[in-house]
Amino acid sequence: MNVIEMLLADGHEVVVITPLDKYIFYKERFDDVLHIPIKKLNRKSTNIFKDIAFAMELRRIYAKVKPDLILHYTVKPNIFGGWAAHQNGVRSIAFVTGLGYAFLHNGIVEQITKRLYRWSNKFHVKVIFENIDDRLFFERLGLVAKEQGVSIKGCGVDTGYFRPMKRKGDSNKFIFTFLGRLIYDKGIREFVEAAKIIKNKYPNVEFWVVGAIDSQNPAAVKENDLMLWVSEKAIEYLGEKDKVKKSIANSDCIVLPSYREAIARAITEGMSMMKPVITSDAPGCKEAVDDGVTGYLVSVKDSISLSNAMERMLLLDDNARREMGRKGREKAILEFDDKIIANRIKQIIFEI
Repeated sequence: MNVIEMLLADGHEVVVITPLDKYIFYKERFDDVLHIPIKKLNRKSTNIFKDIAFAMELRRIYAKVKPDLILHYTVKPNIFGGWAAHQNGVRSIAFVTGLGYAFLHNGIVEQITKRLYRWSNKFHVKVIFENIDDRLFFERLGLVAKEQGVSIKGCGVDTGYFRPMKRKGDSNKFIFTFLGRLIYDKGIREFVEAAKIIKNKYPNVEFWVVGAIDSQNPAAVKENDLMLWVSEKAIEYLGEKDKVKKSIANSDCIVLPSYREAIARAITEGMSMMKPVITSDAPGCKEAVDDGVTGYLVSVKDSISLSNAMERMLLLDDNARREMGRKGREKAILEFDDKIIANRIKQIIFEI
């Protein structure tokens, strides 16, 4: 949204090429944007023939639209869209919005993805990474040239919309909230295990989970696991929410013990609303949080480390937690505001 707004404000024509789904609500805000639906994109499939069909579909669309520059987002558009742009003689930028399932699970899919990135990145003028660690990782493996890679700080957070709000509800209850897609790689299992440990010691603590099961992700939480966690009263599952602002406002601490992120929106949105954060000492998480200042960092895949950090947060006095939240809000405004990110992308576009 912030990139579209920035491009339109500068007088450019914008075409968005995506599947028809609930996320095309941007059309309500930007009447001038032309939307072209994709029919062949399948996130889950590892069938090469389906991916070739997707690449050919993009090549046909690009030939018809004749754009001056294409911004590609996420793995398959980055890989196959880069080739399609090259076939049409169009310059393109790839946005690596996190490394995803393939890089977190060793196997044949990881090896194939690396080879495809090494092949396709040659077709892009620039490859933009949403954190420093991902860029260095790609450079170290030879997946991107050093002069080609650029780091930004996530996709940005609307700090005007995600602003501090008064907490409602039982003030005697302390609320830890997990925000994110329900995939194991987000650390949801560790969140539940830590919740059980804390609940045994502090009965006035609640653990909320907000998010949808991402059925197209191989690491999606099994429904049986979710039902078990709810039945054990380890967590309160609030379901999927299009607008999470109220859930953040009514929380005392936002928790995301993810194994790896770009820059996690759950973290920056929580910080923007002046909430202290607990997250993992992993790429894309540790870059957002200053340990002991705006929240706490914990070991990856370690529910004991997570429960210890939760207990430390619980035992802080109200003033100390408020100060953590205040510093988090300050950091979000200075580093992660969506207008700052859009302007950085604008600089990169005009450099090329």
